[in-house]
Amino acid sequence: MLIDFFLTVRRYGVPVSITEWLDLLKALQQQLVFADAEQFYQLARLCLVKDEVHFDKFDRACAEYFDGVTQIDLASAIPEEWLVPGMLKQLSDEDKAALQSLGGLEKLLEAFKERLKEQQERHAGGNKWIGTGGSSPFGAYGFHPEGIRVGQQGSGQRKAVKVWDQRQFKDLDSKAELNNRSIKLALRQLRRFARTGAQQELDLAGTIAATSKQAGWLDLKFQNERHNAVKVLMLFDIGGSMDDHVEQVQQLFSAAHGEFKQLEFFYFHNCVYEHVWKSAKRRPQDMLAVDTLIHTYGADYKLIFVGDATMGPYEISYPGGSVEHFNALAGEVWLQKLLGHFGKAVWLNPQPLAWWGHYQSIELIKQLMTERMYDLSLDGLSQAIRALQRK
Repeated sequence: MLIDFFLTVRRYGVPVSITEWLDLLKALQQQLVFADAEQFYQLARLCLVKDEVHFDKFDRACAEYFDGVTQIDLASAIPEEWLVPGMLKQLSDEDKAALQSLGGLEKLLEAFKERLKEQQERHAGGNKWIGTGGSSPFGAYGFHPEGIRVGQQGSGQRKAVKVWDQRQFKDLDSKAELNNRSIKLALRQLRRFARTGAQQELDLAGTIAATSKQAGWLDLKFQNERHNAVKVLMLFDIGGSMDDHVEQVQQLFSAAHGEFKQLEFFYFHNCVYEHVWKSAKRRPQDMLAVDTLIHTYGADYKLIFVGDATMGPYEISYPGGSVEHFNALAGEVWLQKLLGHFGKAVWLNPQPLAWWGHYQSIELIKQLMTERMYDLSLDGLSQAIRALQRK
C-alpha cells in the first residue's frame, strides 16, 4: 500500500525509513484521515518528515505523486497581465449563494485545463474565464465557493482549493539561498536543553502524580525552565575582502544571536593573532588578548570562526606576516592555541566553494582546522554543526 508514494518521497531526497512508512500505514488503518487529500498530506508529513529542511522536497514529491494537480504549472501557463487586478465586481449575498461549485477537485482541474486551451485574452469581472475581480472559479481577487487562486498576493475570501504547487516551504530546502529564517533552522540543530534557573515552569507530569496521591486535591508542582545550554564563541573576520560578504555574515550573526543565549563574539582581520577585538571598529581600547580569551572562556564553548580565509599565505605561516602590525608569532601559532583549548571548533567560509582552490591561504587554514572548514550555505552549516556535535 502506497509503495509508489514511499518511493517517490525517497527519490526527492527525503530520508524516510521503513519504520516511518509503517507508522503512516498504521495511522491510515486507524482512519485518522479518510478521503481528504489535505488531511492526508498533513498526516504523511507528520509521519515521514523528521526535519523542516525537507518540507519543500516533500511538497514536490506530493506534487508528482498526486497526478493531475501537478500537471498544471500555474505560474507559467497564464500570462502575467491576465492576473493584474482591475475592475472588482461587487457580489451581493444572493449572488454568492447562487454560485455553484464545479463538483470537486477533479472537475475543477478539468475545467481549468479547458479554459487554458480556449482563452485568448485577459478578462476581468467575469464568471467563466481565468481573470480577476469576478465570480469565475479561476483567477484572482474575486469570489467563488470552490476555485483555483492564481497570482494573488495573500488570500481574499479563503475559498480557494489548496494545491500542492503552493510549496509553502520552498525556502526551507537545504539547497535554498541563505536567509535569516533558514540559518536559524540550521543552527537549531546545535541546541542542547537543560533545566536551569528559577522554578517557574509547571511540571505537568509531577502535578498529575502529586494530585493523584492527594486523592484529587490539586497539588501544583513546578520545575526549572528549560534553556539552551550550548555555549558558543564566534570569531568574525572583518574588513578587506570580507566586505563582499557583509550581508551573509550579518544574517548569520543575527540568527546566532537569536538562537543562543550563551553567545560571545569577537572580531579579527584575516588571521587571528595575539589580539581580537570586541567591537568591529577594532579600536585599541577594545582589544582582548587571545591568551585572556582562552583563560576566560572554558573548553566547553564551541568555537566558530567566520571568514573567507583569503589572504597572503605569509599572514598565516610567518612572524611579521600581518598586513597591519608586526606579529611576533605566526598566525598559525595562535590558531593552534585556540584549537588546542576549544576542542569543538569549525570554520565557516562565505567564499563560494568553487573558488576555494584558487587560494593557497584557504588550503592552509583548512589544514590547520583539520578539514573542518565549511562553506556558508545551509548544507555547509549542517555539516559544521554535525562536526561540533561529535564526541
